[in-house]
Amino acid sequence: MEHKPVRAIFPGSFDPITNGHLDVIGRGNKLFDELIIAVGRSPVKEELFTQAERVAMISRLVSDMPRVSVESYDCLTVEFAAQKEADVMLRGLRNLTDVQYEFQLAMTNRSVAGIETVFVMTSEEYGFVSSTMVRQVALLGGDVSKLIPLPVYKLLRERLKEMGGN
Repeated sequence: MEHKPVRAIFPGSFDPITNGHLDVIGRGNKLFDELIIAVGRSPVKEELFTQAERVAMISRLVSDMPRVSVESYDCLTVEFAAQKEADVMLRGLRNLTDVQYEFQLAMTNRSVAGIETVFVMTSEEYGFVSSTMVRQVALLGGDVSKLIPLPVYKLLRERLKEMGGN
């Protein structure tokens, strides 16, 4: 029986990408033959970085990872997955709250689009980190340098200065 390469997408807004995201990407890179990091826009979140900025940022961070690519999309995630002929959707889990939300999303995606979801647990040190939390702490002047990659931290500080913040 011939092995069919498995293509996965890892969707998110990644605004900004965190060390937790990179942890999930590293795990996904080991699990799948191809991993597409799918950078979307959230209609309910105010963006700190443009979609193009996030794609460029992430592309630099994963440039040494074989079989990982980064693309943006502006449609339903399941539509993007179908366009890319993805076999599975990769999702990271941090805590029980994530489990409830992600379970519902995975069931909906399977029912509506027939795509399976594969979950990986983030490492313990990233179990509390989210892009939303990073944005909020940074906007209030807190130190998020240990939560996001150094190049992203530098870009975040520049963006905050442009916005008149700390």
